[in-house]
Amino acid sequence: MQKSAIFKSAFLLLFSISWSAASAKPINEFIRCVVLNSGNPTAASQVIFAPNNASYLPILNSKIQNFQYARPNTPKPLVIITPNHESQIQAAIHCSKKFDLQIRIRSGGHDFSGASYVSLQSPFFMLDMSNFRSISIDVKSRTAWLGVAARLGEVYYSIYQANSSLYFPGGSCTTVEIGGLVSGGGYGPFVRKYGLAADTVIDARVVDANGRILDRKSMGEDFFWAIRGGNGASFGVIISYKVKLVETRQNFTAFNISRTLEQNAIQLLYKWQYVAPKVPRDLSITAIFFPGSAAFLAFFQGDVDTLLSLMKEYFPELGVTKEDCEEIRWIDNYAYQYGLPIQSTNEILLSGINLNLSPNPYFKGKSDFVQKPIPEIGIRKIWNLFLQRNVQDASMEFTPFGGIMNEIPVSKIPFPHRAGTLYLVVNVASWNSTNTTSAKKGINWSRKLYRIMGKYIPNTPNNPRGAYVNYRDFDLGTNNPHGYTSVEQARIWGAHYFKSNFDRLVKVKTIVDPKNFFNFEQSIPPNQPWSKQGILIHKKGFETLAYIDN
Repeated sequence: MQKSAIFKSAFLLLFSISWSAASAKPINEFIRCVVLNSGNPTAASQVIFAPNNASYLPILNSKIQNFQYARPNTPKPLVIITPNHESQIQAAIHCSKKFDLQIRIRSGGHDFSGASYVSLQSPFFMLDMSNFRSISIDVKSRTAWLGVAARLGEVYYSIYQANSSLYFPGGSCTTVEIGGLVSGGGYGPFVRKYGLAADTVIDARVVDANGRILDRKSMGEDFFWAIRGGNGASFGVIISYKVKLVETRQNFTAFNISRTLEQNAIQLLYKWQYVAPKVPRDLSITAIFFPGSAAFLAFFQGDVDTLLSLMKEYFPELGVTKEDCEEIRWIDNYAYQYGLPIQSTNEILLSGINLNLSPNPYFKGKSDFVQKPIPEIGIRKIWNLFLQRNVQDASMEFTPFGGIMNEIPVSKIPFPHRAGTLYLVVNVASWNSTNTTSAKKGINWSRKLYRIMGKYIPNTPNNPRGAYVNYRDFDLGTNNPHGYTSVEQARIWGAHYFKSNFDRLVKVKTIVDPKNFFNFEQSIPPNQPWSKQGILIHKKGFETLAYIDN
């Protein structure tokens, strides 16, 4: 028998033993504990779902974006709790300690590696924050309190209805929810103008490892710093964020142009690297690679004539004409970017339809922050890999930085990829099949593209290759499979996400959660030799589990 087959068999046996060991009695006792400690037993009993409940699987699957981690043999929570009151969160934390259950916290479920609803630490339960989706806008102070599960589409719609000249600089995907977005940073089409979503946060409500409900004043500035871009689930259960809204124009100009190889797509992307991070910050030009073509998507806070003048000055090679452009409201860009009629804007924002980088339910994604332009030969290698792909669908999105991102200090929040970063790139391979072969092809294709990119991106101890924590990637490493995770071991993956800010995150963790209650495959560890870290497996084992055939 091959080593890989032996590993898979042993791995599945391990989980069948550990999960069967969790009898019904302790599960029922855990549920009883939560109910009795929540303050309102009747209300609490209505938000707890065991696997034998008819609502269990619909709730579990409702927000899963990557069904690679929803296969029958993937470990699932023993219990799902969907709290609608803060006291139920406090009770869940108290009882999970009492019964030694791991906790997984989910708002939107967009985690690339499924860490918000899957755990290799057994047993575990999931805290689904879906009921915390309130949106409260104060136009006078230009602020908003946003529940952790509020979808971006709902947020944009609510802000526009309150005052069409105000804006929240969130992401492009309207089904992403505030909790995951802000806790990892949160970039969007206007990141060059306004910075990250996390840069706008001025207060928060959090339940810590001791069950205390804290705001910015009571948690202190270090704790508050960590939950804005520093892997928030490492430190507590985020309930809501208060953000400062920014002023924006009501009317924008946009274009979306595709170019093929014969239309100099490779040369255009090469030139784009020198142009997009340096144009005036009112203009954002995103580039997207697809098999056989490259698209250039632009949004400009101004009129069409000014946009054409800028394109002629900075990027004449693209050949933008007035016929390519369309004047839209700022809120319409969320329909326009997907080639949908702007008349459908409200439907897209409010329907919860998932329009993201992956057109298929199974995918693998990886990210990079690029500091030096990739040479034309490197872009050609990427192009050729797209043409030779053996996956169903693939894309590669390049989002320019520069602008205000060059002016915000690296240490303002944990997100470190500021001055000197030209752009963020994310590659996604996706497939629409449950078989092992499709999954292996997709994962291997994504990793091969990442290796090609790596030839042109520095990766040294003093300048580790960057990655975006909201595109969580277990290929970078995970915490110790056999117990305690040292800070230096966690730094292997943590430095990619946080660079020099990693050590400050460890200090905060050591103070606010010294016993490592909030821990998962890539959680920030405390600097304590007695901290608990659950049983994990080799970094590739998590993905291996996801595509093992039954």
